[in-house]
Amino acid sequence: MADRMAKANTSILVVDDSSDTLEVLERNLTAEGYHVLAASGVEQAIELLEQRPVDLVITDLKMPRVSGLDLVRYVRENLKDAEVMMITGYATVESAVEAVKTGAEEYLPKPFTNDELLSAVGRALDKLRQRRLLQPRTRPPTPSAFGIVGGSSAMGGVLDAASRAARSSATILLSGESGVGKELVARAIHEQSPRADAPFIPINSGAIPGELFESELFGHEKGAFTGATESRGGLFQAASGGTVFLDEISEMPAALQVKLLRVLQDGEVWMVGAAKARKVDVRIVAATNQDLLALVKEGRFREDLYYRVSVITIEVPPLRDRGEDVLELAQHFATRFACDVGRTAPDFTDAAARALRAYRWPGNVRELENLVQNLVIMTDSAAIDVSDLPSLMRFNVARADAPTRSLAQMELEYIQRVLASVGGNKTRAAKILGIDRKTLREKLKGSG
Repeated sequence: MADRMAKANTSILVVDDSSDTLEVLERNLTAEGYHVLAASGVEQAIELLEQRPVDLVITDLKMPRVSGLDLVRYVRENLKDAEVMMITGYATVESAVEAVKTGAEEYLPKPFTNDELLSAVGRALDKLRQRRLLQPRTRPPTPSAFGIVGGSSAMGGVLDAASRAARSSATILLSGESGVGKELVARAIHEQSPRADAPFIPINSGAIPGELFESELFGHEKGAFTGATESRGGLFQAASGGTVFLDEISEMPAALQVKLLRVLQDGEVWMVGAAKARKVDVRIVAATNQDLLALVKEGRFREDLYYRVSVITIEVPPLRDRGEDVLELAQHFATRFACDVGRTAPDFTDAAARALRAYRWPGNVRELENLVQNLVIMTDSAAIDVSDLPSLMRFNVARADAPTRSLAQMELEYIQRVLASVGGNKTRAAKILGIDRKTLREKLKGSG
């Protein structure tokens, strides 16, 4: 019984571009009692690793675009409390040596038996347990549900709605401000659905250049355009049987809205340059930080598509409406980032806690996460006090007289603080602020 519980609490991420291999790994490890996550490539694997802790990463060596060795390096340099294991169908002495040098604890050539797989996994996890015993450290608290930290009634309602929606195949629209955690809610829906064992593929509609959008989503045939030297399936085909998360759906070009409508109506995609449509089986969860109905009235979003994507609508609340979740999240992030830099997680004084609760958090959870990371790195004391917080936050707590600065000045001060919290990275700052880089540049230019 104890062994079964230990395995159920052990999280393993398997990464392979071969759907057949991925299916075998998932099936065999799940049957053994482990909690298994799956990714079809390194980029998707890293996104999963950024969202939740895992104990063991099992990765293929040769994959398109980014190799398994790069994932091994990523795990070794970013995850201090995880082991990594390499599998490959191109087994050579040189590749084995390089995998071990890079940091893989186990190296398993294909084809392998189930016994060989489970033995290698057992050895890797044994090494992890030994390392944890020899080097005890504070580990991040386990998130309450699907990576979502906080027990407020507001988030409880969201999780309840997500659980109910997950049972159906209906299209879901998640609405809410930028940075509230809509992707985490989408993942929670996927993981509670009958599609949980198939891929979850997030797509940021605002991040893909317009000229590449159709090809990225639906794929293209060989010769469809200059540079199309071979046929390639799109992200919808890659998500077959699973869930596609369309973030910032309001940014989708008008021409692509028509093609997405066909997917929702007929379950078909037209690859660029194709003579006929192809069937796809995906569940779509869309997200927006804008009022889609208002965009419909302005003629910027198709009305028929709006009603297709909003069969079920779930509003994800802003952080300022989540009560004590602010403090729970702050401590969660402090523990996580303290582990990353090898220090004890700082506490928050009562004054700092009051300041955190009083602040409006226009950047929501993403803003809080960046602030806490900055505090953990830049503050050496065992407790974070209100004086360690940004000036705008201290102002909100301590100053009682009427404000004397203009809205533009307040906005600029906040933008500059966000920029400072991410080391001047304009892309990350724009994401936190919920604007694009061009708008950010214009606001900064206007301040000069």
